[in-house]
Amino acid sequence: MLDGISLLDLILHVDKFLDVITVQYGVYVYILIFLVIFCENGIFFPLPGDSLIFAGAAYAVKGQLSLWLLFVICFVAAVIGGILNYYLGVAVGRKIYDRAKGRFISRENIDRATAFYARHGGKAIVFSRFIPIIRQFTPFVAGISKMDFRKFMIWNLVGVTAWVIICAAMGYFFGNIPVVKENFSAVVIGIIVVSLLPALIGFLRTRIKRA
Repeated sequence: MLDGISLLDLILHVDKFLDVITVQYGVYVYILIFLVIFCENGIFFPLPGDSLIFAGAAYAVKGQLSLWLLFVICFVAAVIGGILNYYLGVAVGRKIYDRAKGRFISRENIDRATAFYARHGGKAIVFSRFIPIIRQFTPFVAGISKMDFRKFMIWNLVGVTAWVIICAAMGYFFGNIPVVKENFSAVVIGIIVVSLLPALIGFLRTRIKRA
């Protein structure tokens, strides 16, 4: 079961242990899912949000989890996490940037999110939902940039809704197909490419017009 598995390994790979956790702890699994999604979106933890929603929806097909409850929990956790992330940027963004020396919370990662935000503006909050690491820092950068909170919330709600629905739908309809389950990372990359196509086309058109 979960014997011999470290707490850190369990947290970082909760999607892989979701089946066992559901059997052993029942409804408490929803609390764990909420905490993982909240922490990934709110406090920069590199947690498996995409694959957790995917796996949860796949188990919903078997009746082990409620799909609608999973959606509500993930939606609320991601929205609240995004708000916390935004206000961290507003309150202490510059201080965190100046002291950022870790592998994950680094100036390089914050700079990447800043460049992404500069290119796409508010839309970056939606697009970044499908890009690991970038999504953890985009609300933070929006806060540093003092983006109007009402505008941020609109983009945040749109982004979270799209992210949760797409990941859950993929898990629900395709999650138990072996080839999809074993190549989820490649599937996510495909989603990223499709999501960014409109922005890429717009960028190329602008460059062509300027040329």
